[in-house]
Amino acid sequence: MLKKLTKHGNSLALVIDRPILELLKIDADTTLDISTDGEKLTIGRAKPSDRRRKFEAAQAKAHQQFGTAFQKLAE
Repeated sequence: MLKKLTKHGNSLALVIDRPILELLKIDADTTLDISTDGEKLTIGRAKPSDRRRKFEAAQAKAHQQFGTAFQKLAE
């Protein structure tokens, strides 16, 4: 597939067609990792950092243990 860049303010944007986004399960909230070897641009889903994974695990554990209490406090 050949694509051209689109002007977006003072920058250029690469528009990714909906079927490709759906195939890769990428949306506007997906964090992407962009890298280059000097000739090619590689775009892929960013892997969460170790710190992020630990935070999400702690958050899930807290929710499991104290979810009911958090919900009552929110009310």
